[in-house]
Amino acid sequence: MTEKKTEKIEREYVIPLRKKIRPVPRYRKTPKAVKSVKEFLVRHMKIRDGDLNKIKIDGYLNEQLWMRGIRKTLHKVKVKAVKEGDIVRVYSAELPERINFKKIREEKFEVKSKADAEKQKGLMEKAKESLQGKKSEPSEDKNADGVADKVETAEKEKAGEEVMEKIEKKAKTEQKHTTKPKSPKDVKNSKVGYNKSSRGH
Repeated sequence: MTEKKTEKIEREYVIPLRKKIRPVPRYRKTPKAVKSVKEFLVRHMKIRDGDLNKIKIDGYLNEQLWMRGIRKTLHKVKVKAVKEGDIVRVYSAELPERINFKKIREEKFEVKSKADAEKQKGLMEKAKESLQGKKSEPSEDKNADGVADKVETAEKEKAGEEVMEKIEKKAKTEQKHTTKPKSPKDVKNSKVGYNKSSRGH
């Protein structure tokens, strides 16, 4: 038995949309444009069963199509299609400057968040090591004076506590920025004894 190798096919197309969206009402132009992109790629990328769900449009291409709203969509769009097995992934070949800037910014945030996660993981490992050092105190006295080992364990404990304090402080600040503060109206309504029906009585 020979296994079929999944070939990766890459192609670039300029998809005309003007004729497809002309007869459609104004309030459905962009959805029709998205659908016609999928129909074009089903036909040209040779998807035999004609299933539109096998075409996966990239978020930035979708944003490019919707950039001018639902009524005034693009009349043509240049795309890059990549076929792996039965699935076709579609990307924009030429992104507008505004969307390209957004894409670069999001990639930078992603790289930064990964680096922060690795740094956080390293801090957690150090904290765990220091806590384990705190639990298992050395029973042997290396230099037979009984002072140096105690000082080392005290320093490790202090370092572990500092790391844990930093982690807790960071968690508190994140929680502070994510939770929605209560409005004065919500605070007033949450008080005991307040009844909306008893207003003015």
